[in-house]
Amino acid sequence: MTAAEDPAERFLAMLAAERGAAANTLAAYRRDLEAAREVLGDVAQASPEALEGLGAAWSGLAGSSLARRCSALRQFYGFLIDEGLRADDPSAALPRPRLRRPLPRLLSHEEVERFLARADEEAAGERHDAVRLLALLELLYGSGLRATELVSLPVTAVPRDAPFLHVTGKGGQQRMVPVSTRARAVLSRWMAVRKGTSRLLFPSSGASGHLTRVRLFQLLRALAGRAGIDPERVSPHVLRHAFATHLLEGGADLRVLQMLLGHADIATTQIYTHVDSARLVALVNSRHPLANAKGN
Repeated sequence: MTAAEDPAERFLAMLAAERGAAANTLAAYRRDLEAAREVLGDVAQASPEALEGLGAAWSGLAGSSLARRCSALRQFYGFLIDEGLRADDPSAALPRPRLRRPLPRLLSHEEVERFLARADEEAAGERHDAVRLLALLELLYGSGLRATELVSLPVTAVPRDAPFLHVTGKGGQQRMVPVSTRARAVLSRWMAVRKGTSRLLFPSSGASGHLTRVRLFQLLRALAGRAGIDPERVSPHVLRHAFATHLLEGGADLRVLQMLLGHADIATTQIYTHVDSARLVALVNSRHPLANAKGN
């Protein structure tokens, strides 16, 4: 069977062409389908009875990993039906793990300030790597970018007059993200010391042409250690979450936050930007029209 005839390859091609799936997303779907093939053989023709056995075969997986694999298979079987490659949908037999979505780790306002102060101090001499790290940190916490969005930013995304970044997010979706006056000043410093003529904002000699997510992760953890913060608590995702949570605590509207984060579903924003229950109760008590109404 050629790649063009393989249902799995056709499915992946559809994800890339019609849904604009990113390379990382396609790689994850491919791994999930290959894992199913190891257990089922011909995944496209697997029976409901065979799918029921996946729960036992994958019993060692975390609930989130099992849920992701089953989601990939459900989408795959939906594609087969749409393409006329299968008449029935066996996906009802797939395991359905119950998940409690964990809240991301969070840095306090004081810790973020200490983190930024350390990066600012190290960049005072305008050394290339130090200014780059400060710019990366300012955009992660100041604009809430995903790691992949940040490291792959083109130079053209940097505003000249308007205080916005033009960001390409998941699925190729475009959005505009505000950039603070402070971050714009740091970006100007970075452009002054940035080397080469690459079209990418944070160029690298690697295959991708830009700084990798792994290297970004390493740089942030090393900076955390120098700032007196436990490196295990720090990642690009943690800083994105701090951006969202601190904005929400400051009174930002959830719909605006959804747009800034590039979430397709408001439910994702609600989970991702948790605020402690005591603050929510206090907000209702102080802002609701009936909060100060006297009882009869």
